[in-house]
Amino acid sequence: MTFDQNAFLIILTGSLISISCGILGVFMMLRKMSMTGDAISHAVLPGIVIGYFVSGSQRSLEVIIGAGLLGILATLMIEGLRKKAKVQLDASIGITFTLLFAIGIILINLFAYKVDLDQECVLYGEIAYLPIDLWITKSGLNLGPRITWLAGLNFFFVIGFIYLLFKELTLTSFDESFSSVLGIPAKGINLALMSMVSYTTVSSFESVGAILVVALLVVPPATAFLWTKTLMNLLKLTSVLGIFIAIFGYYLAFWLDSSIAGMMVTVAGIFFFGSALIKGKFAKWFKGTTPPKASFDV
Repeated sequence: MTFDQNAFLIILTGSLISISCGILGVFMMLRKMSMTGDAISHAVLPGIVIGYFVSGSQRSLEVIIGAGLLGILATLMIEGLRKKAKVQLDASIGITFTLLFAIGIILINLFAYKVDLDQECVLYGEIAYLPIDLWITKSGLNLGPRITWLAGLNFFFVIGFIYLLFKELTLTSFDESFSSVLGIPAKGINLALMSMVSYTTVSSFESVGAILVVALLVVPPATAFLWTKTLMNLLKLTSVLGIFIAIFGYYLAFWLDSSIAGMMVTVAGIFFFGSALIKGKFAKWFKGTTPPKASFDV
């Protein structure tokens, strides 16, 4: 059996993206804001397009800044609609992301003939092209796949962000009012989390796309939540699931000659429904009664 370098790089990159999205998704889920990640992943599209117009490049800092600003704007719009206009949270999310996503689509349609911005790449990504998209310096030094570097950098940003603000994120996720009494700026922490979600979404676009990144934000944490009720175990299990999703997703896509990103999300869905079946129906069969609900601990 020979070592397949391309398979290793794709699985490594997929794992880094799955773990980054999953860890952030844990805190989104605890705040009951999982679908806000969905809104952000769509709402950043106008920011990406505007950033592209400003810089003339898909790989510029302006694109990331534009996406981050639109992510924060989406969060403010959702909160504003919910608190000021008394609109239900699900309706606020639906209105915000459809409006901003539609604006992004219009901007692409209006100016796509001037710029090389691939809509399918933005929506679905293509991690299979990773081995040929290399980062080569001006001196000609080949540093390897650019997307792997991007995913690795984002992974360390996410880990650093969670490590530095773990206490604040935990307290504001469970009791925002209590955290405010302790002097923790809950709104600032919330915006920082949304900004990190926006950056992670943008950095994952080229690999798994705007639509599929939503699944990686939601499904692995939701699956892990079925198995554990402590925060640290939830984070660890979500990370392990991210690695398994990348491995099984790649080899199933290779076997079926299908989309790798699509298969990764399909595997995530299979893990979730399998877990729900085991923890729900099978648990009742073996125990003969409904298991008591366990409280969530830090």
